Amino acid sequence: MIAVQDLEIQIGARTLMSGVNFRVQKGDKVGLVGRNGAGKTTLTKILAGDGQPTLGTVSVHGQIGYLPQDPRSSDPKELVRTRILNARGLGDIAERMAKATVDMASEDPRVHEAAMKKYARAEEEFNSAGGYAAEAEAASIAYNLGIGEQTLSQEIGTLSGGQRRRIELARILFSNAQTMLLDEPTNHLDADRVVWLRNFLKNYSGGLIVISHDVDLVEETVNRVFYLDANRQVIDIYNMGWKNYLKQREADEERRKRERAGAEKKAAVLQLQAAKFGAKATKAAAAHQMQRRAEKLLSGLDAVREQDRVAKIKFPDPAPCGKTPLMASNLSKSYGSLEIFTAVDLAIDRGSKVVVIGLNGAGKTTLLRMLAGVDKPDTGNIEPGHGLKIGYFAQEHETLDVNKTVLQNMQYAAPQLNDTDCRKVLGSFLFSGDDVSKPAGVLSGGEKTRLALAALVVSSANVLLLDEPTNNLDPASREEILRALATFTGAVVLVSHDVGAVEALNPERVLILPDGVEDHWNQGYADLISLS
Repeated sequence: MIAVQDLEIQIGARTLMSGVNFRVQKGDKVGLVGRNGAGKTTLTKILAGDGQPTLGTVSVHGQIGYLPQDPRSSDPKELVRTRILNARGLGDIAERMAKATVDMASEDPRVHEAAMKKYARAEEEFNSAGGYAAEAEAASIAYNLGIGEQTLSQEIGTLSGGQRRRIELARILFSNAQTMLLDEPTNHLDADRVVWLRNFLKNYSGGLIVISHDVDLVEETVNRVFYLDANRQVIDIYNMGWKNYLKQREADEERRKRERAGAEKKAAVLQLQAAKFGAKATKAAAAHQMQRRAEKLLSGLDAVREQDRVAKIKFPDPAPCGKTPLMASNLSKSYGSLEIFTAVDLAIDRGSKVVVIGLNGAGKTTLLRMLAGVDKPDTGNIEPGHGLKIGYFAQEHETLDVNKTVLQNMQYAAPQLNDTDCRKVLGSFLFSGDDVSKPAGVLSGGEKTRLALAALVVSSANVLLLDEPTNNLDPASREEILRALATFTGAVVLVSHDVGAVEALNPERVLILPDGVEDHWNQGYADLISLS
């Protein structure tokens, strides 16, 4: 399936990992874990053929199904059904059959006759590839991921980022790939869809590498764990399930600590004796030998894993503003004949906390994009109040310029800061040294989240529009986000499937889409969020 030998990955002058060797075969279900920035996403891109290692080889046998964190389908005009079916080469055939069906209704005998022949040829090709059974299988997978019949008939370009990601996941699950590489597959899935995905992956017979901060998913599905230790630049391989891995890793760390403590004690004795001998010319050779032995004792040890660094996040002190800095009235949005929402009214008062909820496809992201000025409503108006200053976090990180470096993105977001101050802010978000010179396009999802949040920190925004701000974050970084949310004194409009993030915000109001109904927040809505 996948064989990796002597792999080394460097980003600029930084070595992410080196001396990596492993194999993933049929039935291996690997959980790839490590803090944000350790190289998980970079490694999966290389395994999928989207990049090249600095050194070493990657051998792949069989079809790979790869779900990156930010999938982009090539043709926004392509129908969803066609996109999914084309994972087995069936989508374009089905399109030809559909077009021939329309042409067969023509009153022109020549058009009718040609369409009959085209349909017969296409149907024969479709049947020989198991088309009708496969079509039913694809529809079932799509349904279980929350992609309904109406969505299957839409063009991909009309859908939200979350919907497009679920379509790419459905495409991969349908593809019959021998090995799947899934980077945060539960993003944008509600609770029922996550449970279905867990069961699907448990029953999948091929090879699997999954990156996920959903502990339940990795606990229930993986039988091997690859831990990327960024401090030691290695991958520790645990041929066991998740619970046993946690116990073993803790034992490994304790062993390393004991070995290092013992070696350091012995080295200290040798170094002290060497210092005494070094003062005497007759014993200089012995002193030198003792010093070398002490250094050898320490160099032969595995490094003890340092505590993972966490970005220190503090949302901005809000700029002064009027009583109601942002208002919207009678907002509606449709894509073609598909109505997303209508007649939505919203008033965001200074310091207010509002959570927007609704099923996938109800228009939550679309509403935030309108409030941020990215998209225009079909009807209605958005009225900025006195002193309004918006800070927008987009779930697909569209606020970042992927062709600019990390530092250039920060300089664009904060033109008032000099180069040194920009670097200081980036350093607090764990971008240091050569990291600031990396193009934003090569960052992992967690790193992009940190960069986008860094831009908010320097914005002095008094209204934050946050669309799934905890996606792609490791647990420690997520906790830091929640702490920052709880202490921000400005207004927040939040879209999130993360119940913990909503509860940390402590919202006063809830806006329910697509109907645009407003209500006072109560704990009953937390249960609804987990299902939406």
